Amino acid sequence: MEHKTYYYPQKFELENGKTLPEFELVYHTWGTFDPQKNNVVWICHALTGNADPSDWWKGLVGENDLFNPKDYFIICANVLGSPYGSTSPLSINPETQQKYYTEFPAVTIRDMVRAFDLLRKELGIERIYMGLGGSLGGQQVVEWAIMQPDIFDNLVLMATNAQHSPWGIAFNETQRMAIYADPTWNEHRDDAGQAGLEAARATALLSYRTYEMYELAQKEQTHEKLADYKASSYQRYQGLKLVNRFNVHCYLTLANAMDSHNVARGRGSIQNALRQVKARTQVIGVTTDMLFPIPEQRTLTEHIPNARLVEIHSRYGHDGFLVETPSLTDVIGKFMEDYVPLAFVRSNDHKVVVDYSKPKIPQK
Repeated sequence: MEHKTYYYPQKFELENGKTLPEFELVYHTWGTFDPQKNNVVWICHALTGNADPSDWWKGLVGENDLFNPKDYFIICANVLGSPYGSTSPLSINPETQQKYYTEFPAVTIRDMVRAFDLLRKELGIERIYMGLGGSLGGQQVVEWAIMQPDIFDNLVLMATNAQHSPWGIAFNETQRMAIYADPTWNEHRDDAGQAGLEAARATALLSYRTYEMYELAQKEQTHEKLADYKASSYQRYQGLKLVNRFNVHCYLTLANAMDSHNVARGRGSIQNALRQVKARTQVIGVTTDMLFPIPEQRTLTEHIPNARLVEIHSRYGHDGFLVETPSLTDVIGKFMEDYVPLAFVRSNDHKVVVDYSKPKIPQK
């Protein structure tokens, strides 16, 4: 695995009309290109993820897993606004020589994708064999496949949607309210708003998990307690865990970006936008997902021309797309084996010749 940084030295205009004077993207790569660069797997991470999916998607990405660097050139880039190395509120603004903090301009999913596409061109990648992501990462893949429909051969969209819902925005606003209740949140320092971020993460977790999961893992074993409940300490633990690895300014930036997701913006309708996707598409929904419920994946499937839907059950709710890797391996492996050509080779007259030889699927 290689850790790299892409530097874009020019002004980068954002969707809202503001600009970044320059930007950097931290990205990781595994494996090598095949001779035609037809084996690229581009993974887009979720809200608090990073550029190393072998860290947060164990069992799906790595040697002996479905996406094996021996077979594919795997790339994952950290999004704009994230604290894991790419340009974010924690970066130095070259125009002021101070960290951006609250002065960091709002970025959208489309801005993130446009930055990715500049990186793609820098790497000389003309086609992406498969683009995949879940949640915020899935929103990026959907948007990218609409903006650049000719570069993707295949897509895997997990627990995601075509437009962030009023329900999802309400959850994010509730988290923002928790952050704003912390009087330090807008101070220009790295550790600002930590109490608010703890509360925000605890709130978010309720939308990521399920009643069943809490009943199984956090239920008391005695009827005599009057305080110090397991569920209470678990919420505090999860809030503190995020504070120890994330930043409140970045969290606000990415939550706002998620809310901005709407493929219909400037395109007339969701249906018109999704019809632009040319890639073969596997949509995966989690039946217990309350944040990105199954009807949202059905919308994707109904309007992307060559898409199919598989629903999986998970006690983990929305987080199922991160933890149910055996089920995901099975679904995605079958999609690749049964429906997806291994390579697309451009001939001299620019027609596309399809080679239906199958990629190697790891035997479990």
